[in-house]
Amino acid sequence: MGKKGIETLVGLFVALGMLGLVFLAMKAANLGGVNTSDTYRLTARFDNIGGLKVRAPVRTAGVVVGRVTAISLDGKTYQAVVTMDIEHRFLFPKDTAAKILTSGLLGDQYIGLEPGGDSKNLQPGDEIAQTQSAVVLENLIGQFLTGKAAAPADAGSGAAK
Repeated sequence: MGKKGIETLVGLFVALGMLGLVFLAMKAANLGGVNTSDTYRLTARFDNIGGLKVRAPVRTAGVVVGRVTAISLDGKTYQAVVTMDIEHRFLFPKDTAAKILTSGLLGDQYIGLEPGGDSKNLQPGDEIAQTQSAVVLENLIGQFLTGKAAAPADAGSGAAK
């Protein structure tokens, strides 16, 4: 095999490697899968969405049932309005609750749907009324620190009595 043949094989190997990296990057960014199934649109309002991003999964019982398609801010209520596309094969009762959850301790955020018990289902364009905002780690740490700072003062005054 001549020098030209080796250079061609190396070039082909590099091109395949680059193609593999592009594929992995798209999978990591949740852009790899193109959803061809029929979907219907739901919205939900949250006080705080944390780090939720467009294309984040919508899950029920750990199963991906849809994706976040848009995030906007309502200028009157100053709440985040999250729009989701849910696959048609998954129907949810009207009293379904939506929560913003985190994968792992510091992982990506997603929307978790908890179905209710209503006999009527959500229709395309409906809004999920029951929502729970994201837990912000900085707020939890701040509450923990202020709670710990106040605790010794209370304990000290209780011991003197």
